[in-house]
Amino acid sequence: MPTTARVFQSRFAFRGLSIDAPPRRYLVLVCNICLVFLFATTSLAQQPLGVEPNATQIGEPELSRSIALGASLERERKWNEAIRHYEKASRDYPDSRQIYQRLVICRLHYDVNRRYGDKSFVASAHTMSSSQALDLYSEVLANLETHYVESIDWSRVLLHGTAAFEIALAENRFVNDALPGKDLGILHDFQQNIHRRISDRPSGSRFDLRATVAHVAEIARQEIGLNPTATVLEYVGGAICTLDPYTRLLSGDQLDDMFSNIEGNFVGLGVELETNSDSLKILSVIPGGPAAESGLKPGERIVRVEHADTRQSNPEIAADLLRGLENTFVSISIESPQGEIRDLRIARRRVEVPCVENVHLVDPTSRIGYLRLTNFQKTTTRDVERALWDLHRQGMRALVLDVRGNPGGLLSAAVEVADRFLSNGRIVTTRGRNTRENFDYVAHRANTWDVPLAVLIDGDSASASEIFAGAISDSNRGILIGQRSYGKGSVQGIFRMQSAKFGLCLTTAKFYSPNGTAISQNGVAPDYSVDSPYIAARPDSDGHVTLDAEDVVLQEAVQKLAANNQLISRRTP
Repeated sequence: MPTTARVFQSRFAFRGLSIDAPPRRYLVLVCNICLVFLFATTSLAQQPLGVEPNATQIGEPELSRSIALGASLERERKWNEAIRHYEKASRDYPDSRQIYQRLVICRLHYDVNRRYGDKSFVASAHTMSSSQALDLYSEVLANLETHYVESIDWSRVLLHGTAAFEIALAENRFVNDALPGKDLGILHDFQQNIHRRISDRPSGSRFDLRATVAHVAEIARQEIGLNPTATVLEYVGGAICTLDPYTRLLSGDQLDDMFSNIEGNFVGLGVELETNSDSLKILSVIPGGPAAESGLKPGERIVRVEHADTRQSNPEIAADLLRGLENTFVSISIESPQGEIRDLRIARRRVEVPCVENVHLVDPTSRIGYLRLTNFQKTTTRDVERALWDLHRQGMRALVLDVRGNPGGLLSAAVEVADRFLSNGRIVTTRGRNTRENFDYVAHRANTWDVPLAVLIDGDSASASEIFAGAISDSNRGILIGQRSYGKGSVQGIFRMQSAKFGLCLTTAKFYSPNGTAISQNGVAPDYSVDSPYIAARPDSDGHVTLDAEDVVLQEAVQKLAANNQLISRRTP
């Protein structure tokens, strides 16, 4: 067994990535609550996976209706929509074990479909030997043991891996790839007996788990003709995806995409997408990218990518097909808001992702500057500094910094941006089970901007955005305006696996604001709460940004800063 090496590239506090991929909205909805199982004594897979939840056992009428609606989505195999529904229901009924179980089961169904819709994962599954797959499983378990934020219960890890394997055997996408033409009755009988056949095996250590998974893989090979690699990879996926919403296995392509986004560039078309039930809605088009040059516009929908029609299959599978090598072509069909369809063939190119947008004086009279920060990546500190100097040359006397809709990104970038506005004191504290994850980040006096500051936040401001907003708030450096932030208070590390071309996005720590407030579940509260249907403006294909005239959050910030400027002017001799 090879020695597990840690290649820890960067620390992240992020909710998701959204460029040419399922958007951050998907991750918002899927990742609102932690999926750590609370019921270790009963296997998820021992529940009748194909049977809808029994709503008649639920006492509250509203809860019964919620269970019934979720069951309907499950029958239609709309796993993404079912996840969204159960997440909302779990917030409304946090003590409902049945909703919690259904949420987790839907997540397992969704994950196996995602894996087998990923070309690089499928290629790995077809080419890896069983010993390589087992080495990958061992490496993942070793990283969990050393770096995961909480102690690992190995019996639960095995339980969840078995549940994932059982669910895979009921999913057409897995069966069609790994067991084409196999009698479904034989698969069903095998599926129903897996848990019983391993119930007496030891599960006290990660070494026990490797031995048990190798045993299951051999049984599956003998009895149903399944490649042992496919079995092991489902145990890998089940071990990871049930720990928490942010810990996940990354295929080779996903790992490359992750680091491309961190660098601030990627190969693709240059669009930000929102995944709907039957299409991919274009939220924004990056100026100068292939999509912009081909005339794609925000508000249009991608309804076909190559052979995948989003109206007849999972749109997120189609989204994966947008990825590809630089200078290769992809065929897509676009539907306009008026329902007109046009077909395009677009070359994939490297696209620079802007993280600072719409830099201008929002109130020239009071000289109030504005900039919108869309994410925290390697170029963020540099780009923010450039924007601040640009506003300074225009005579800026106060600043509105907008992180609404910002899903997060690099922890270091959030710290560096906060440091531009704080001259001293703590910015954020991280704490993990491994003491090497414990850090206290503090501000430095050099290069500090002391202009009056208002930070705009909303329910989609997450992770690194919350680090920045929490530091500004706790230090009384500026005012926060808008809505309570998302409440995602954990840090992830990206580990490159040595045994195969996979990555592990692993939750390693939780973070706390300067006052010691935990961000998880709580979020950051605004000083001035303002509800608004406003959606942060994004540039169109020409690079122009149309501001919402009814952006009452921005209006409130301008009024507060303008009043502050007038007060300062009256006090200045």
